[in-house]
Parts: sequence; C-alpha cells; structure tokens
Amino acid sequence: MELLKKIVSLLEEKKGEDIVVLDVSKHTNIADYFVIVTANSTVHARALTDYLIENLGKEGIYPDHVEGLENAYWVLIDFMDIIVHIFQKEWRDYYDLEWLYSTARRVEV
Repeated sequence: MELLKKIVSLLEEKKGEDIVVLDVSKHTNIADYFVIVTANSTVHARALTDYLIENLGKEGIYPDHVEGLENAYWVLIDFMDIIVHIFQKEWRDYYDLEWLYSTARRVEV
C-alpha cells in the first residue's frame, strides 16, 4: 500500500488528472491494483512516465516493463502488483477501464 500511495503522490505532483485506483485482485491475476490517470498531451504522458520511473528508481523500485511510450496515447507501466495506466483523455474514454472493471473496489489513498 505504501508503493501505491507513492505512485499516486508522484502522479499528482506532475499534474496527472482524474486519478483512480482500482483493486483488481479478484478480477485478474496480472496485478492487485490498477492506477489510472489522464495526461493532457503526449508530452504530459511522457513526463508523467519519466517522473514516476525516475523517482521510484531513486528508491530502487523499477518497472518490470513499460509499453506504449512511443505514441504515449496509453502508457502502461508494470510494477508487478501495481499497473499504472497513463491515458490521454480520448483514449481513456475509448478503452474505459473503469467500466471494464466496474465491479472492482475503488481505493482511496
């Protein structure tokens, strides 16, 4: 839960918008939590990604892998138990992970 709080805090510091944390542990075996955040541009999505990876790296926490950084419409950062989804707004609306996992519990951090 401490890592989850740190991730949300870092995203807030870089002005990530509409941050939602879902407990998906009962819905998938790929992660326990999804953190979903909106970036307002490609540059912002990359900045959020870089800031998160850089600051967690200072604490020895590194992602298993990162996907989607080339276009940065939807960037996925896999921290194993926590997957961070950084979306540009239209892509977040289109894929609507909150609806797909609507039965997942929202977590306040």
